[in-house]
Amino acid sequence: MKFLSTVAVALASMSATVMGSKYPYERLDKEKAVLLVVDLQDGLYNAVRDFDPVPFKESIIAHAAIGKLFDIPVILTTSAEQGPNGPLPKEITSMYPKAPFIKRQGEVDAWDNKDFRNAVKATNRTQIILAGIVTDVCTAHLALSLRAEGYSVWANAEASGSSSTFVRDVSNDRMRHAGVQVVSLFSIVCDLMRDWRNVPGAAEVIPYLDKYFPVYGMVARAHGAAKINGVLQPGEAGLL
Repeated sequence: MKFLSTVAVALASMSATVMGSKYPYERLDKEKAVLLVVDLQDGLYNAVRDFDPVPFKESIIAHAAIGKLFDIPVILTTSAEQGPNGPLPKEITSMYPKAPFIKRQGEVDAWDNKDFRNAVKATNRTQIILAGIVTDVCTAHLALSLRAEGYSVWANAEASGSSSTFVRDVSNDRMRHAGVQVVSLFSIVCDLMRDWRNVPGAAEVIPYLDKYFPVYGMVARAHGAAKINGVLQPGEAGLL
């Protein structure tokens, strides 16, 4: 039994090594990246069951706003929006009135649409940041097609929603096995920024985070309040 356990650990270690070498670490670069807003539609939003609906709405708006924060190309696309899938939220379309907006009439995988493919290729960017509803179709199918075309892909896990946590987990695993980086909003933002002293840096990113990632926004607020008005309480000095 002990021998079998040892073999299992060794095989797991070998598997991790192989996977790690197959897809070496690659960092996002705002000069190489393009942001895709894929089927984050009002109707499809109602199919999302793996996130609380209130923060999920903020997450899809936050995903779209990454393009404005870092001034990277943005491409919008919808699937049969005149049917039950519905339009993109007006908060997103108003951000990018001049961005390429491909309204697919039938193609499930956005990459099957010639106009969409041409729009992505026209950016001359090699790194793709995307999110879609639903994760198992709109995000995964496109992410896998992009990987097959040689693109590096970052899937925003917080802005892609599906019908259950089980379906989400299966879909994210499928993408990871193809080399898609499944990551959080904060991870994407920090990777694009690289250094708080950059531009965009603290001055631009902290207000964005306060609006869309209030966990860090409140950290900044608390620090600012302490700096301006703070007085050490008994016992606090010993903690510093």
